[in-house]
Amino acid sequence: MDAASFPPAGYNAEFLQIPLPLPPPLSGTLIRELLYTHFTVLLDPARRLAIATGVNIDGDQLATVDRGDDWHLDSRIPLYEQAGEGVYARNDLDRGHLVRRQDPVWGDEATARRANYDTFAYTNAAPQVAAFNQSKQLWLGLEDHVLTYARTNGNRISVFTAPVLSAQDPTYRGVKIPQAFWKIAAWTTTTEDSTVLHAAGFVLDQSPQLENIDLDTVRAPARIDSTPPPLGPYRTYQVHIVDIVDLTGLNLAALSEADVYTPAPAIREDTDRRTRWVELIATASIHL
Repeated sequence: MDAASFPPAGYNAEFLQIPLPLPPPLSGTLIRELLYTHFTVLLDPARRLAIATGVNIDGDQLATVDRGDDWHLDSRIPLYEQAGEGVYARNDLDRGHLVRRQDPVWGDEATARRANYDTFAYTNAAPQVAAFNQSKQLWLGLEDHVLTYARTNGNRISVFTAPVLSAQDPTYRGVKIPQAFWKIAAWTTTTEDSTVLHAAGFVLDQSPQLENIDLDTVRAPARIDSTPPPLGPYRTYQVHIVDIVDLTGLNLAALSEADVYTPAPAIREDTDRRTRWVELIATASIHL
């Protein structure tokens, strides 16, 4: 596919009725900003994974194109800054889309096809549990649920997603495997008097059940490349966006202020924030 024929515009901060820029990383952090069709990836070249992605979804212009499976490296950055096929070959790890394949696939046919192709860049992937289960299906459907909710308010949402990059992540084939992922969906509502930004935050946990795992083994760098680190069943939570700030260190002030979730209850500094997370079993449990 000729990239020059379809110059990528990337994530549009003016897409909603209220300007909403991509979450900026900590000052001084080296990041590769990669523009694709209707989305942007902020890549951490040291981790070889994204610290944030942002996509604009126009529900009125969504298109249907053949999925394909053309996973590819991004020629704009060095190969050693990308987690490519070598991480996923001959094991049970999935190339988990960060920006969901369907989300940027809208507009005219040529643009939609380009967006579909762009989502298969390895820079838009992170290792995930291969086995499909109910919670994973719920995670994959979050955008659909929020878009349906926003349908009467312009049918547009912007979604930010990335792995939680922790120093404790186990190393496999030279790449630290994330144990959790975060997602924030944002939309607006308009009345005669004002336009209001709304946001909802979610975390997907694929860390194994702690009682079943030798933590010293999990946290040590993997020595046997044929065996990926243990990953557990997907568990999807709706969380307070301030907790995603704690997990990532990103500046999510505008999104946190727009959080539709109930105000975060106070917890002691030495208490795990997960004690106030709510595990989602079905879309009916989502608070919007």
